[in-house]
Amino acid sequence: MGKIKVINNCNGIAGLKVIEPTVFGDERGYFMETYNYKDFAEVGIDCKFVQDNQSASRKGVLRGLHFQINYPQDKLVRVIKGEVFDVAVDLRKDSDTFGKWFGVILSAENKKQFFIPKGFAHGFVVLSEDAEFCYKVTDFYHPNDEGGLLWKDSTIGIQWPMPEGMTEEELIMSEKDKIWESFEEYVKKL
Repeated sequence: MGKIKVINNCNGIAGLKVIEPTVFGDERGYFMETYNYKDFAEVGIDCKFVQDNQSASRKGVLRGLHFQINYPQDKLVRVIKGEVFDVAVDLRKDSDTFGKWFGVILSAENKKQFFIPKGFAHGFVVLSEDAEFCYKVTDFYHPNDEGGLLWKDSTIGIQWPMPEGMTEEELIMSEKDKIWESFEEYVKKL
C-alpha cells in the first residue's frame, strides 16, 4: 500500500518531481499516504524533513518567488483545499537549466505533490476561491536568510495563469513580494 507515481525532471529540470499518490476510495471517502519515507527514498527523495507548514490564502493571492540563501530547503508541497498554480525556478548556478521554471496545478482534487530540491525559488498563485497549502521542509526557517525574485521577471518568463475574473493588477501580494529583485540582479551577486 502507498506506492506513488513520479514524474521526474519536470520540463527537463533535474531534481523536480511531481508525485501522484495512490488513492483508495469507496462510498465512505478515500485514503492515501501523503508521505512514506521508504516509498519516497525509492524514487530519489531521501530527505530528513524537520518541519511541516500550512498556509491559507484566498483567490488571487500570489506568494513568491522565495528561497533561503544560506540555509536552503528541500520542499514537498501539496494542496489540501482548493487549487494553486505552483512554480519552481532553478537557481543552481552550475545547472544546465539555470533560470528555467516549471509550474504545475496542485489541488485538493488531483492530490498531486511537488518536490522542489534545494537551489530553487518557489511560489504559487491561488486559482480557487481559497486554498490551503501544506509543505514539508528539510531545514528550519531563518528569518534573516530570506531571498526572493520578482514574480513577473521577464527574463524568467513564468506563464502565470490568472484566477478567473481577475487581472494581474488585482493579484494580492505582500509588499516584499511586489519588489523582490530581478533575475538579472540576482545573477550579478553570484
